[in-house]
Amino acid sequence: MAGETQTSTQSGELSQRFIEFVMMHAQNAALFLGQIPNPKTGQGEVNLDLAKMFIDQLEMIQEKTRGNLTPDETTVLKNTLSNLQMLYVEVAQSPKGATPRPPTSATPEPEPAPSTPAPPQPPVAPDEAESKKKFTKSYGS
Repeated sequence: MAGETQTSTQSGELSQRFIEFVMMHAQNAALFLGQIPNPKTGQGEVNLDLAKMFIDQLEMIQEKTRGNLTPDETTVLKNTLSNLQMLYVEVAQSPKGATPRPPTSATPEPEPAPSTPAPPQPPVAPDEAESKKKFTKSYGS
């Protein structure tokens, strides 16, 4: 029983660290999308190349960890990526002098873990996966 408790505690700590990792990358992307003020200047600054780099890294993590994450980790990563990709498109399409929208959705707070496990996601058909890849890749091209 002690081994199970230790494994469960380690698993929870690793899950929390993974979510913190995702949030750290999201904050960096939000910084470069002008959503978080630069600590030195106090102004939001846009650098689409660096923002894209952090978004692409999160996308790579999502692909490489597919099937190995808890439902909470999967949800946080998926929602964070989706929000950042939409924000990237908004910022990239806005006029240069426009002020980006407030930073409310770029880095969502992780939701508390539900007491019952979420139902498993149905497998994605190859056609669906291919169309999702095309859709998610279109934000920066």
